[in-house]
Amino acid sequence: MSLLLGELGSDVISHCDAESFLTAAPPGAEDIVFIDLLLPGISGAAVVRWLQALKHPPHIVVMSGQSKRRIEMELNGLGRLQVLRKPLTRDAVAAQIALGAC
Repeated sequence: MSLLLGELGSDVISHCDAESFLTAAPPGAEDIVFIDLLLPGISGAAVVRWLQALKHPPHIVVMSGQSKRRIEMELNGLGRLQVLRKPLTRDAVAAQIALGAC
């Protein structure tokens, strides 16, 4: 994912887990955060809740290889989010970058 985002011209900061992400400087409203729902430790849904609570939340894109039903269960109550189903395509990721830049 980091390589693809870099190829698409994005400046990339990646984290190996949610815990390291949450202890880093928070993203700004101009940022796009791609977050997998299935993470070790803290869940992707918990990170989405944290991001949504920021004063100026970033554009959030959820990624998952889980079933549509499971994704809906995980995201229940989190409002409307952009969701990319795995396997990801270059075009789908590029479209999210374009949406986040708006």
